[in-house]
Amino acid sequence: MKKKVIDTIESVVYTIPAMLLVTIVIYVPFVLSGYYSFTRWNGIARSPEFIGIGNFKAIFTAGGDFFKSLAFTTKYTVLFMLGTNVIALILAIALVKKFRLAHVMRGIFFIPYIMSMTIVGFIWRFIFSSGFNTFYAMTGWGFFNWSWLGTPALAFYSVVAVGIWQSLGFYIVLYIAGLEAMPQDVLEAAIVDGATGLIKLVRVILPLLMPSIATCMFMSLTNALKVFDIILALTKGGPGGSTYSVTLTIYRDAFQNNQYGFGSAESLVFFIIVLGLTQIVLRMFRSDDL
Repeated sequence: MKKKVIDTIESVVYTIPAMLLVTIVIYVPFVLSGYYSFTRWNGIARSPEFIGIGNFKAIFTAGGDFFKSLAFTTKYTVLFMLGTNVIALILAIALVKKFRLAHVMRGIFFIPYIMSMTIVGFIWRFIFSSGFNTFYAMTGWGFFNWSWLGTPALAFYSVVAVGIWQSLGFYIVLYIAGLEAMPQDVLEAAIVDGATGLIKLVRVILPLLMPSIATCMFMSLTNALKVFDIILALTKGGPGGSTYSVTLTIYRDAFQNNQYGFGSAESLVFFIIVLGLTQIVLRMFRSDDL
């Protein structure tokens, strides 16, 4: 009994610091953000002015920028999820095969993921401007002379491409782990039964890989919805505000325009939207796949 009491006390003592840290860093700001969403506050005044649901009315009546950024985030999320998972799965199937440079290639693909998103944005901004101009002078190919960050449509696809390029290595690792964990006897039995090529991929590999697919789909969804720093470094929301994500819009309204109450209301609305989307994705896959 004495040992059980000591173990219980140790568990509580060791847990309290983590609980306090999580409470201070996550739960307290969340509650305060919910309170500020019902106020008008510029971040300087000593006491915020309570205005009820005025901020939420502004979002849904005159909040064109918020819904424009929500549309951008939705399109970005769809393309990011499809591009990342399809490309990562293809590369993982290729890299799981035994050849001399397999491990080297895995490391090369993983390097961009360990780089800061801000640094990646600055690197690609240099590539899209000076780098492509150099390639155009060398080759004369017209698409190198396009305004990749100065045209709204091209800027959108540029942001998507850079986002996929940066995070590709992480999903490749997850898919490789899933492929290497497959039971070899099942794969060998499928080959004996005549399943080869595309039939083997669709009928055998993909069903066995569903836990990894579900995990990658969920993580790519959450990563795409919170895209912020790569846009800030690459386009800063331009041209003409065409690449503003929801998170960047909230940052602009709260910290640049000093509308902390309005920004808190936007963040709360976005939180509800993200919560609903994640629940839908979780229901699309069986619970034992995650």
